[in-house]
Amino acid sequence: MYRVFEALDELVAIVEEARGIPPTRSCVVPRGDVLDLLDDVREALPGELDDAQDVLDHRDKLVNDARTSAEKTVSSANAEAINTIETSRDEADRLLADAKAQADRMVAEARSHADQLVADARAQADQTVSSGKREYDSLTTRARGEADRMIEAGQASYDLSVSEGKAEQDRLISQTEVVQAAHAESARVIDAAHAESDRLRADCDLYVDTKLAEFEEFLTSTVRSVGRGRQQLRTGTGIPDYNSDYQPARPRR
Repeated sequence: MYRVFEALDELVAIVEEARGIPPTRSCVVPRGDVLDLLDDVREALPGELDDAQDVLDHRDKLVNDARTSAEKTVSSANAEAINTIETSRDEADRLLADAKAQADRMVAEARSHADQLVADARAQADQTVSSGKREYDSLTTRARGEADRMIEAGQASYDLSVSEGKAEQDRLISQTEVVQAAHAESARVIDAAHAESDRLRADCDLYVDTKLAEFEEFLTSTVRSVGRGRQQLRTGTGIPDYNSDYQPARPRR
């Protein structure tokens, strides 16, 4: 390496001492001496420099090959990513369609079940109302018959009492000494007849009121049962027993 630097120094000295060619900056140098010095420099350079140049040239080739391979890898990765995204999108669309179909089926089944529950509750309510109406009609008919019977009995008793009072009055009128007593007894008998008639009417009214109270409680229990049934239908707890709350009313005193 020392010879390299020495030859370079000699080349610099030759160029500096060379005769210039006016008006340019060129100069005339001895060709043979310069070529000899350059040969010395070439011979003095170590072979590792040539190997290093080969390594540099090979490095450029490796870098280019690596760049090309990287570009191919990136292109392949992009294509695979696009394919994976499309496949995932298709799978997601299929799963979404399956989930929507399942949800629609479950909603349809729930709606059908709710309609069935409502229909059953409506039928039960209609049956309960019909039963209540029949019971009401029966109670009303019996109460009306009993009231008519008691009124007829009271009227017959009243008529009998009046007839007896009039007969007694007529008999007593014929006896002057007991005219006042006859009038008093007649008034008593008439008052007793009126009192008996009023009592019979009151008993009849009490009987009718008792039967109507029983029917009122039955209807109230039925309305509560229907309302609770509707509430249970809305909350989904099932169909209630509509007859569970019915308790016959106790006669009023």
